[in-house]
Amino acid sequence: MSNPSETELIHMFKGIPFTTRSSLELLKSLDTFDAREDDVLLGSYPKSGTHWLAGVITKLYNTPITLTSPIEFGDVSKLEELNKLSSKRIIPTHLDYNMLPSNFKNKNCKMIYISRNPKDTAVSMYHYYKENPHLPTVDTWTAFFDLFLEGDVVCGSWFDHFLSWEEHKNDKNILFLFYEDMKKDLPKTVKEISVFLDIDISDDDIQDICKKSSFSEMKNDTEKENSDPSHTVCALTSNRKLIFRKGTVGDWKNHFTPKQNLKFEEIFNEKMKLSKM
Repeated sequence: MSNPSETELIHMFKGIPFTTRSSLELLKSLDTFDAREDDVLLGSYPKSGTHWLAGVITKLYNTPITLTSPIEFGDVSKLEELNKLSSKRIIPTHLDYNMLPSNFKNKNCKMIYISRNPKDTAVSMYHYYKENPHLPTVDTWTAFFDLFLEGDVVCGSWFDHFLSWEEHKNDKNILFLFYEDMKKDLPKTVKEISVFLDIDISDDDIQDICKKSSFSEMKNDTEKENSDPSHTVCALTSNRKLIFRKGTVGDWKNHFTPKQNLKFEEIFNEKMKLSKM
């Protein structure tokens, strides 16, 4: 059987490449989505730690909650599915801020955006592309490196995505997190999230959540899950083994050549010159 062609796997919407597992009808209908005031939205660029963050957040609640698959993943029946949920909804998304259903903004829903060093994000995404049959074939790191810098990968440019969210970092309903901070001091991040979500939790419970949320624990749990294979916090695959890879900070150093690093730094400094972060 021949490999699916790029056009079967990727399509463009508003100038951004999406996997065809996010149907065009769904993407066009997102603005009709009826957000609820108690919805919590988890925003991120792919491979930034969303699944890890989602795992931590679901452990914070004592009340019934439903962690959905990303809002942009599936066909147009997705919106109906979400409407039928009676419990509190935790909704992940890889959409940039400008593409979010306007209802989330109008109702001031709480949103948590997690970001990661774009060099590590690029490397993690490269391995993801290599192993994921739902994404175009990429033969070499060099080829992928250029695609990433050009924003010619699913979800588009990392820089544009980050900047679209950063513009709203001072909004009271948005919490900005960094993957590296989670790795460095998870209890501190969990405390920050609990305060933001108005969840009263003891220090002992925080320690317990952190123990259950270590990268290796969650990698094992995720790979063992037998629930609906199409239901995953990741919009790009239903293969749970692809969701967690290494989870390390600084893996980019094993991939970037000095020349690539220089090129990346130049583009980063140019694109991010107006960034406060």
